[in-house]
Amino acid sequence: MIVEIKVPELGESINEVEIGEWLVEIGDRVNPDDEIVAIESEKATVELPAPAGGVLVRILKKQGETAVIGEVIGHIDTEQAEGKEVPLKSEASEKKDGRTGFEEESAASPEKETAKIMPAAARILAQHDIAPDMVAPTGPGGRILKEDAQRAVDDKAFAEKKREDRPRPIPEPRRDATMEREGMELEHRVPMTPIRRTIAARLLEAKQSMALLTTFNEADMSEVKRARTVFGQAFVEKHGVKLGFMSFFIRAAVTALIDFPLVNARIDGSDIVYHDCCNIGVAIGGGKGLVVPVLRRAERMSFADIEKKIGEFAEKARKNSLTMDELTGGTFTISNGGVYGSMLSTPIVNPPQSAILGLHAIIDRPVAIAGEVLIRPIMYLALSYDHRIIDGREAVSFLKSIKERIEEPQKLLLEI
Repeated sequence: MIVEIKVPELGESINEVEIGEWLVEIGDRVNPDDEIVAIESEKATVELPAPAGGVLVRILKKQGETAVIGEVIGHIDTEQAEGKEVPLKSEASEKKDGRTGFEEESAASPEKETAKIMPAAARILAQHDIAPDMVAPTGPGGRILKEDAQRAVDDKAFAEKKREDRPRPIPEPRRDATMEREGMELEHRVPMTPIRRTIAARLLEAKQSMALLTTFNEADMSEVKRARTVFGQAFVEKHGVKLGFMSFFIRAAVTALIDFPLVNARIDGSDIVYHDCCNIGVAIGGGKGLVVPVLRRAERMSFADIEKKIGEFAEKARKNSLTMDELTGGTFTISNGGVYGSMLSTPIVNPPQSAILGLHAIIDRPVAIAGEVLIRPIMYLALSYDHRIIDGREAVSFLKSIKERIEEPQKLLLEI
């Protein structure tokens, strides 16, 4: 029986997707719910599971092509044997056996010795640019398993480390076929991904539709660093996750949002919508660009809950497997440019939210304390906000409250 592979519903307002990498090839056998193809919407990249077990016999939409919700992008034959060639059928013969408008494409020829790659292994090899023929398969029937792929990655990393100290030849400049004259700049053009197009549109929307303003402050990170040093190991032993800086800032932000509810609100037409929960978006660099998964009901989360969830989000972002539900519904965002070395920035608000907190690099700086100049680990903080809804007093007071709770983290534990 032929089973159709269709583009599923991905949330409101999403009508079209871009086909990403097919994780299996025509002629490969798949099990129910095996991930077979990546599809990219304007908000997230998801991997589509197989609707049934069988052999992939036809790909109707290739990588880079677009498809609408509900469109058929491939077919699976649930009765065909793996690697068996699929005969082409005429329209007349299809009607005779009850099928209409479908001609199966030939699968890989049985004479061709091609290694079969499990979907998880294919993703790992693609991420690290390793050819399948460079991997020694250990699975049944010569299949390349996830463990085989990971071993190949480890071997590649070891080999590259050994070559690090060798002098590298200077490569010859690549000649572009479109060059018309000597000295012309070399360039190449690629289409923007749906996620990048959406990011661009939303940032432009924020600049054009909001009265954006940024206020700054600085936080002495000494006490937070001391807490991580003193309690870090015990935290790992009890909760199985490291105690990071972000959980301190999220807890501080939650308390401040409760104290200053306008910062957690949004404008809807001529109304102000107050949120009775703190859904904190955390900006994370992923395989397809910056994504902002949301910690829902962060006011109910402990330090350990926050750290575990952020770790889960980071892993999913790396694999481009965040779901639509995880990427929507935020009421306030925190962006940590400090992990990339940023000293100071003015983050742009993520509509329809009204504010965003920017964190930056922790740098030892001379500061005056009780008449003495001392060296302290200082982080600059930036709060960008929509001045239409948030006055300067609320913005400055909000950021100051975060600074105070970071410099005295005991307040976070006492919830004051």
